[in-house]
Amino acid sequence: MRERDLVGYGRTPPRFAWPDGARVVVNVVLVYEEGSEYSVLWGDDRNDGWGEYPEPGVQPPQRDPGTESHYEYGSRAGVWRLARLFDAAGIPVTVSAAAIALELNPAVAEWMREQDHDLMGHGWRWIELWRLSREEEREHLLRALETFERVLGQRPVGWNCRSWPSENTRELLVEEGGFLYDSDASADDLPYYTRSLGRPFLVVPYTKTYNDSRYVVNPGFGSPRDFLDTLESGLDELVREGAERPAMMTVAVHARWSGQAARAAAVRAFLEHALATPGVSFMRRVDIARWWLDTYPP
Repeated sequence: MRERDLVGYGRTPPRFAWPDGARVVVNVVLVYEEGSEYSVLWGDDRNDGWGEYPEPGVQPPQRDPGTESHYEYGSRAGVWRLARLFDAAGIPVTVSAAAIALELNPAVAEWMREQDHDLMGHGWRWIELWRLSREEEREHLLRALETFERVLGQRPVGWNCRSWPSENTRELLVEEGGFLYDSDASADDLPYYTRSLGRPFLVVPYTKTYNDSRYVVNPGFGSPRDFLDTLESGLDELVREGAERPAMMTVAVHARWSGQAARAAAVRAFLEHALATPGVSFMRRVDIARWWLDTYPP
């Protein structure tokens, strides 16, 4: 059974530093799941939800063309609007991608290679891994790695599940090997070490706060201005604190949600604010993990 750590770095944390003395390192995560969601088209016993409305939508045995089109917006238009935005800002991003999503739209993998954006594994498909047995989850992990290597030309060194991991997820990553970190926890403002199968393992914490999924939960963001205000307020406070305790800020955006024009405007405004703020730098997640492992080994 996994033990809980409710103490962390505690009241007087040790001194940490980022490259070039940055007060805050921002990691932008582009979440790409389109086409890997639950659907009777793929033989599932349900269709995934739209995410924008409380109604469950069309259910088996019928397909749900309306909801399918919502995901297709992310892959056809949203991901490219965000890609243009990131490229124009000149920032490195991390793509949290489901393997099947990249397989169905290889141009996204091509863009990642061209711009040297790193991959965080987001499953073989965008499904709830805690519903699977340990062996089923292992099979999904191996399928994902094979697909990433075939479509992208590389395997991920970090991992992030849909919503929540299972009790087996971290152990399976450690058993498989080749992973530097996982990001299924949201427990800190800095990377930290835990233990799995008797050995130390790095966690690069994720966020459910600076995350555009709050557009589709209640209470959540009523408008893009709410998201922008949350991002800017969070960054400004972390920069203020960063004089004494540097921090990391993850900003997670989904192709089908923040790829919409109004919401993309909020992302663009935040990037402009962050780039103009002294003491802020952008890093890929893999580079954060490697820096921590090299500079602050377990």
